[in-house]
Amino acid sequence: MIDRYTLPEMGAIWSKKNKFQKWLDVELAVCEVQNKRGVIPDSAWKTIKEKAAFDIKRIDEIEAVVHHDVIAFLTSVAEFVGPDSRYIHMGMTSSDVLDTAGSLQIQEAGRLILKLVDELIDVLKKRAVEFKNTVCIGRSHGVHAEPTTFGLKFALWYDEAKRNKKRIEDALEDIRVGKISGAVGTFAHLDMEVEELTCEKLGLKPAPVSTQIIQRDLHAHFLTSLAVLAASLEKIAVEIRHLQKTEVLEAEEYFSKGQKGSSAMPHKRNPIICERISGLARIVRTNSLAGLENVALWHERDISHSSVERVILPDSTIIIHYILTKAVNLVKNLIVYPENMKKNMEKTNGLIFSQTLLLALIGKGVTREESYSMVQDSAMKCWEKGSDFIDEVFDNKKILKYMDADEIKKLFNLDHHLRNVDNIFKRLGLI
Repeated sequence: MIDRYTLPEMGAIWSKKNKFQKWLDVELAVCEVQNKRGVIPDSAWKTIKEKAAFDIKRIDEIEAVVHHDVIAFLTSVAEFVGPDSRYIHMGMTSSDVLDTAGSLQIQEAGRLILKLVDELIDVLKKRAVEFKNTVCIGRSHGVHAEPTTFGLKFALWYDEAKRNKKRIEDALEDIRVGKISGAVGTFAHLDMEVEELTCEKLGLKPAPVSTQIIQRDLHAHFLTSLAVLAASLEKIAVEIRHLQKTEVLEAEEYFSKGQKGSSAMPHKRNPIICERISGLARIVRTNSLAGLENVALWHERDISHSSVERVILPDSTIIIHYILTKAVNLVKNLIVYPENMKKNMEKTNGLIFSQTLLLALIGKGVTREESYSMVQDSAMKCWEKGSDFIDEVFDNKKILKYMDADEIKKLFNLDHHLRNVDNIFKRLGLI
């Protein structure tokens, strides 16, 4: 388990208690349907409904002997119910219970995940608006490129978080299915109506067709949607890790009173939450690959998927829940340094306006190749000498042949670069 924060809700979904309760919910739903159809007598249904229960310790004892978890579970239930337990699991196979109950657990986990995704979307929106006009340098290959705003970073993450929400919602809807179709999915010993009515009672849809199992492309879809979400959270974490570098320091994780950064160096303030998110995201992505490997099973099914899912479904949902919680708090409490952004932007002495100058020359009728050569010549001198780019441009006779000093000065203007920020925010519905 990750930590105590995750356990009360998400961890409980994958506990033995909840798992067996979901199994019992499925069995009881089938029994109720069969009672209404006249297959199970009223007296037997009354007994089953009143007495059906399970004992986890007893299930473990039985399983140690029979090496079959569903049989152990049914035996424990039968010990509570008595002779009328013969009607329980009648005509069903183990996967009717396991897979239908598994879908219920995934729905529960998905709801908790979506709740946190909504929180992430909300906090990203707030911080995007807060820093909409906070100018910073945009980087490509880690090198200064052109001006942008810090709010646009949050806006980008906001839009991506909304896509992640839709992906998870779609995956949850796809896997909102149950199956009560018997050993190879042919309804040989059950009527199809039993499956339809049982699923309706449980809030699920009947799988249109199944073998002994619900097909694992559905589980893979869910797991890959979590993997994409994990990748997006790591994307945020990696950006903040870069921005927290001493040489950059444009943003920083909140550092609480009493927190320590290093056992050796008292001065350290490290991006430990970002690094934790990055590390745990790798597990979620790896688990999605295991989910994809589960799609191809032998014939109507084998059991190779079962052991895998006992690990990857709890682990992936618990980890996602955990790193989402951390990401929400990370963004909410992120310390931002606008003054450092301004200082960093000035480090290249105006080189960030090189493309503006390039395009202005093209507008004067100069070919792109010639314009690029002219501007690059001044830019390289700026790099090598540490001089101001505009001074090097003023010394470039080739450029001055097409533009005067006043025209050049007007190009070194942030407003041109940022004139569409409001329009981007409007397109996103942020303002």
